[in-house]
Amino acid sequence: MSSISIIGLGNMARALAGRALAGGNAVEIIGRDPAKAKELAATLGGATVGTAGTAPAGDIVILAAPYAGAAAVVREYGDALRGKVIVDITNPVAPDLQGFVVPDGSSGAQEIAKAAPDDAHVVKAFNTVFSHVLAAGPAEGRPLDVFIAGDDAQAKARVSAFVESLGLLRPWDTGELFMARALENVGLLELGLMNHSVKHTNFSLGITLLG
Repeated sequence: MSSISIIGLGNMARALAGRALAGGNAVEIIGRDPAKAKELAATLGGATVGTAGTAPAGDIVILAAPYAGAAAVVREYGDALRGKVIVDITNPVAPDLQGFVVPDGSSGAQEIAKAAPDDAHVVKAFNTVFSHVLAAGPAEGRPLDVFIAGDDAQAKARVSAFVESLGLLRPWDTGELFMARALENVGLLELGLMNHSVKHTNFSLGITLLG
């Protein structure tokens, strides 16, 4: 099983931590508000609480913070993230949902990678799964698909193993980190579906293999 540090205290942090603990992983919760971090850890049961700004205990560090502050968080931790696998789950979508708040030709994951230590490995994952869908788990036995992208094969393998530990979740390797642009567009696509046709977020996008 994996050793996971989750930076953030929101819905996605809660969902990931809950499923990670159920899958037998070691989980550390880190937030700027120590009291809220302790409260979340106590609610989950079995999670430890880390200190913001110090070296995360986990080998895999999940950025469960909004994109607006994610790169700043990585810069703040600096060398404390050396050698870590950093999982970026953000969607850097503009407030008007008309595009992204990253430079043309880049992605949130690539911008975060620029802020990370050279020997850290950024992997894009979980940005296409809504938090409550992840928390509820697969419906009718159908696995939830988690698309990942990253430049380091070993880091992706470790994230894939973590995904599989969560129970009925399937990791799909989409290629190198530049593919995070495509995955972030899928995140925007889901918001479009939510606003214009599905009208709610109780859905997931996935792969159906034919034949």
